[in-house]
Amino acid sequence: QVQLVESGGGLVQPGGSLRLSCAASGRIIRVNAMGWYRQASGKERELVAVITSDGSTNTADSVKGRFTISRDFAKNTVDLQMNSLKSEDTALYYCNAELKTSWFSASEFWGQGTQVTVSS
Repeated sequence: QVQLVESGGGLVQPGGSLRLSCAASGRIIRVNAMGWYRQASGKERELVAVITSDGSTNTADSVKGRFTISRDFAKNTVDLQMNSLKSEDTALYYCNAELKTSWFSASEFWGQGTQVTVSS
């Protein structure tokens, strides 16, 4: 059974930094992509950033230049370095992964979420 475990959320002042980490465990043949989504109170879940096995990234315009995604797919991990945080970055952040768990198919998995609160 595959699990995604996030860490690194918390409370930070505006302009501060946080680093989120996500580790996938279980029967994983290959990581196709891993990334982060977020959902603020009363809003829909949105993509923050994703990185594929070849290193390609897709980052939301709202966080470009402030957030950086990185991965170590040998360890099945993905990190999100968040700098210059703003109050509007406050949300529940979810790790997402597309994992090849059999030779014939890949599946999508979600973590439980980690809260990021930006407030003075």
